[in-house]
Amino acid sequence: MAERAFKVSHLAGAASAALLLALSFGTLGAVVWRAEAGQALGPADWAAIRFTLLQASLSAALSVALAVPVARALARRNFPGRALLLTLLGAPFILPVIVAVLGLLAVFGRSGVLAIALGWLGLPPVQIYGLHGVVLGHVFFNLPLATRLILQAWLEIPAERFRLAASLGAGPGDIQRLLEWPMLRAVVPGAFLVIFLISMTSFAVALTLGGGPRGTTVELAIYQAFRFDFDLGHAALLAVVQFTLAGAAALVAFWVAVPGAIGAGLDRRVERWDSRTGALRAQDLAVLVAVTLFLALPLVMIAWRGAAGFVALPLGVYEAALRSVGVALVSAAICLVMSLSMALMIAQLRGRGAGRVIEGLGYVTIAASPLVIGTGLFIVIFPLADPVALALPITALVNAATSLPFALRVLVPAVQQVEAAHGRLADVLGMTGWARLRLFLIPRLRRPIGFSAGLAAALSMGDLGVIALFADPGSATLPLALYRLMAAYRMDQAAGAALLLLGLSLMLFWLFDRGGRIDADA
Repeated sequence: MAERAFKVSHLAGAASAALLLALSFGTLGAVVWRAEAGQALGPADWAAIRFTLLQASLSAALSVALAVPVARALARRNFPGRALLLTLLGAPFILPVIVAVLGLLAVFGRSGVLAIALGWLGLPPVQIYGLHGVVLGHVFFNLPLATRLILQAWLEIPAERFRLAASLGAGPGDIQRLLEWPMLRAVVPGAFLVIFLISMTSFAVALTLGGGPRGTTVELAIYQAFRFDFDLGHAALLAVVQFTLAGAAALVAFWVAVPGAIGAGLDRRVERWDSRTGALRAQDLAVLVAVTLFLALPLVMIAWRGAAGFVALPLGVYEAALRSVGVALVSAAICLVMSLSMALMIAQLRGRGAGRVIEGLGYVTIAASPLVIGTGLFIVIFPLADPVALALPITALVNAATSLPFALRVLVPAVQQVEAAHGRLADVLGMTGWARLRLFLIPRLRRPIGFSAGLAAALSMGDLGVIALFADPGSATLPLALYRLMAAYRMDQAAGAALLLLGLSLMLFWLFDRGGRIDADA
């Protein structure tokens, strides 16, 4: 493999890994250095820590608990529209958080659809702000992820196991006890920990739905100490706490063993004779209808309310939209260069310790909060330049780094597969260097490259993290402009801005993903 090496990829991959180290541990070092030695956590800080752990635990537990019946229904039913529902399950991942929050408010808020329905019944509206609002937002985002993780494990149970169970006369209870529960015991802890980590490092949901001091997470406390009090020492101390909590959660998640295959099969179509009763059909139908309404209704409300407010958007919103598109394109380009160079280096060092180290560094930003990185960058830049003037480049860089783990997850297996299948032929033809990359690798990697770039662009479009620390009114991105409209209770214009943000995010993802699939060689 070393002889196949595209030599520049080693240098570019090492530089990308070094940049990730600087953005994660380097900024953490700056934060630790800035934190005052004698400063201690106050009662409000401990309350934020407790709230962070509580909401993350509840969010993960509810997401996984609700995902189990959804995944079971999808695993044992084939019906028209199943593929569309699976696509809908992937939508919240690229949906801008602030847009989803506005959609949830349109459904569960004081003037939302649910409040109107409860009013018809003579009942008071539900209160969406606070702990239950934060948990609701996280369940909306993470229920689809948990469903996809559990569904994948469900589909890995060989069809022959179900055939054997049917031949032995096993009923639904026996199937659950002998086949499904062992699989769930293997996959559920990992899914719980992943969602716990995501919920713990979430910022925009707590910012918009926290509802006050009782709903303050550690990340929100960092933002308040930084933005409102400009107490860098306190913000640095909280950043150390956040990194410690997230790092500990990430380590526990990585220590949980990935479940092995439940057994080999012959790739036959799975037949579920145990689930053909009318009661189980009705149960699965009710579950699928409920999850479809839960995921689709906020999106429908965004489109409906946004269409009315779209025409009344101020000029500043369109200017913010242009800035967001520019940041997203730059972020996607940076993420693609870093992830592709690291994937090539990992493939060339496959089976060696160095390759595993480089791949591990690629995932380190999962535990590094964007607000912690932003705080460290501000501390480093502040004595040298005006951080506000660099708000957009810094946002693009941090967004690229936080999107990198997802891009690596797509590109590393793809590069390894291409090299394993066609690498020897490329060697025989003497393809090295830039020619190997341009003529051999990129044509066969267009699909994963397009998907990775689209994912990075969509995630960057909807980010409301670092930009909230650095931006002034003249450099706001569209998510920040949308949040400011919501804070000013200009909800009609906020709905229009949300529709614009949603459309731009989906458009960028579609353009990159579609561009990678047109005339692709693989």
